[in-house]
Amino acid sequence: MDVRLVMFKENGDRREFPISGSSVVIGRLDECGIRIPLPEVSRRHVSISVTAKRVVVKDLGSANGTYVNNRRVTEDSLQAGDHLVVGPVVFTVQIDGQPDDIRPVKTRLRRRQASRAEAMADSGVKDSSDMFGLDEADEDDPISALEALASSADQTAIDPYDEEDED
Repeated sequence: MDVRLVMFKENGDRREFPISGSSVVIGRLDECGIRIPLPEVSRRHVSISVTAKRVVVKDLGSANGTYVNNRRVTEDSLQAGDHLVVGPVVFTVQIDGQPDDIRPVKTRLRRRQASRAEAMADSGVKDSSDMFGLDEADEDDPISALEALASSADQTAIDPYDEEDED
């Protein structure tokens, strides 16, 4: 079974996260298969398990909860087209290519200096370029830089901070 989590950045760019193997953990820790370094996301927030016939999401005791189609869940089966919300990130579940046409559901994040500072402190880094493995030139689009880094590692990281939306 081919399972992917699809998210859209604020600018509309699509990002896919294939679930390889039988399970993946999403959270803030470096060890998580999909890393979301935000304080709204627990260190080990949620796991997704894939068998030949089912995809199961299980909240791992997260502080802010895990939601499937706007309903808080502790454990649930995922279907193609479901929306999985982890902290402020919205994923659309794609199973075996279905749905084939995914409507953008944008993850809307407002940059908050305090939140970023908290996430960096939790990670033990001094600045965001250490946290996200970026140099100053990459600060304008950290997700693209992380995609390049993630392609060479087993871990996928999401840096949802976009510098362009400074309201």
